[in-house]
Amino acid sequence: MAVDRKRLVIGTRGSKLALWQSEYVKGLVEAASGLPAEIKVIKTTGDRVLDVPLAKVGGKGLFTKELEVELLAGTVDLCVHSMKDVPTELPRGLMIAAMPERVDPRDAIVSGAGCTLDTLPRGGRVGTSSLRRVAQVRAMRPDVEIVDVRGNLDTRMRKAETGELDAVVLASAGITRMGWADRITSYVPTEQMVSAVGQGAIGIEIREDDEWLLRVMERIGHPETMECVTAERVVMRLLEGGCQVPIGAYCRYEGDRLVMDAMVGAIDGSRVIRQYLEGDPGDPEALGEAMVARLLDLGAGDILASIRDAASADELLST
Repeated sequence: MAVDRKRLVIGTRGSKLALWQSEYVKGLVEAASGLPAEIKVIKTTGDRVLDVPLAKVGGKGLFTKELEVELLAGTVDLCVHSMKDVPTELPRGLMIAAMPERVDPRDAIVSGAGCTLDTLPRGGRVGTSSLRRVAQVRAMRPDVEIVDVRGNLDTRMRKAETGELDAVVLASAGITRMGWADRITSYVPTEQMVSAVGQGAIGIEIREDDEWLLRVMERIGHPETMECVTAERVVMRLLEGGCQVPIGAYCRYEGDRLVMDAMVGAIDGSRVIRQYLEGDPGDPEALGEAMVARLLDLGAGDILASIRDAASADELLST
């Protein structure tokens, strides 16, 4: 591809967190490419529909599809995503070319009353829009009430800080990136709650035929993050997961070992299958495939089948 660019255009969602991530990537890209970059805000389906649960909206690419349309059309040169929002199958001609180093992928609790998952009162109201979190919270605390919450990060946090909810469960990465780490009441350890696939990682999507920009991406990507998220996305892809399915996977290096925790859970919390596996460094696909085989052997397929056979998302969320 001949390159006569004088600037780069970055496509992004318009939330405060998405804009923070895009400004961060903008700095990296400008330093690596020597070109100025500008940010173009694109509204996605997930941003427009805020009054219903994500599981009820349905479909894939709720936070990426509209960005990818413009990327394919050439009106933007690259798109910046939270990797936990990116479907495992990308449109033909597009690729995730780089991921900067991941930050803390754990979930976090925000509570004006200072509650943790362990200290929530019986009947306490816990806010989350994630079926993965719903399944794991209900398994730990079947006595609390789950309340679906959508909207920007600050709005969700304030619902807990003002007492409308007893607590909300959110990704710690976004809170920290926005400079609000002091508002986190507690971090949820992986032993209690397995993170979403790609949580804490930022992905940069480009056109596959943009060889010049691919070389730029090689200068800013973090190979270990790409490897670990790749393993997690194998789990999601093979289990055919998404926003509508309670699947978690967290891969990382521990010393020179590549290790992964993963889970599949029933929405009512009655059954959560969890596994921990080690794999060969440099072969993330094999670790992801081994994890899926182990989860299926333990009955994950039955759990997922019952969820997909549910009459509606309302049935799942009200379980």
